Amino acid sequence: MGNRLMVGMTSDSMVSVVVPLCNEEANLPELRARLTAALAHHAFECILVDDGSTDATSAMIRDVAREDPRFKVVSLSRNFGHQAAIFAGLTFARGACVVVMDGDLQDPPEVIPEMVRAWRKGAEVVYGVRTARKEGWFTRATAAAFYRIQARLTRTRMPLDTGDFAAMDRRVVDLIVAISERHPYVRGLRSWVGFRQVAFPYERDRRHRGRPKYTVWKLLDLAVSGIVPFSVVPLRLVALSGAAISALALAAGLGVLLGWMPFVAGVVAALAFLFGLQLLIIGLLGEYVGRVLEEVQNRPIFVVDEVVGVDPAQATGDRGRGAPRTS
Repeated sequence: MGNRLMVGMTSDSMVSVVVPLCNEEANLPELRARLTAALAHHAFECILVDDGSTDATSAMIRDVAREDPRFKVVSLSRNFGHQAAIFAGLTFARGACVVVMDGDLQDPPEVIPEMVRAWRKGAEVVYGVRTARKEGWFTRATAAAFYRIQARLTRTRMPLDTGDFAAMDRRVVDLIVAISERHPYVRGLRSWVGFRQVAFPYERDRRHRGRPKYTVWKLLDLAVSGIVPFSVVPLRLVALSGAAISALALAAGLGVLLGWMPFVAGVVAALAFLFGLQLLIIGLLGEYVGRVLEEVQNRPIFVVDEVVGVDPAQATGDRGRGAPRTS
């Protein structure tokens, strides 16, 4: 742990900040200014991952990287999604401590030095816990419900009310990157690897500028990614549901035979219920089978189009393929 206590501009104490970006041109100037100020007394690099932006984000981050070599660019060939963009950034990050934060400034850069101090004291993971969220009631309510359902269904202990904002030790990052799941759920993998993890309470702000990129469907996909790869409980619930339905069907049959309910009503109700349950079961099984199919296909998690300031060779292999341009 001695190398963490070193103070100075050495590679052993360098901090990497991974920032996934998609159409964040309005936030980039302030993001750069606040990150630079917050890490003024640290050796740092900032990996800006362009996840298929269609606005001026790509051009702006290339300019930033040319003006300040501490900022580096990884441009993906299309939009692969928020979690894949984080994974790409982790692949290219070289720091002894790696911080993940969103580019909409809901995660305050000013608290990063405090998280890094906790890392220097021996924590392998310092994860942000949202003590307050300045967002709409629907977002707050659905997020709270999801985290609690997730905690009930998964064996991997994932802290409540946490997102991707965290500082991680180099070996934790290397382990996460080595896993190479096709649908990486970074905060889940971060919990799964274990080691010493400490909470860092902070207040999550509103999005600074621009519009949220997570639609309802994307949030639903994220929720599935947070449960399916970490639990077989839903499959067991299906088995229990099948047993319960069999018992109910038997009871309904006895009710019809004994004259407790009309024959037609009993049959129609049973068929409608069984049909709906079958669709639910098929959909759930299809989700698991689909995930297995994608793992077997062994497609890359992301494809890199262009890099600025990083080694393009890091884009090869199972994690992310391509022959990226350099500039």
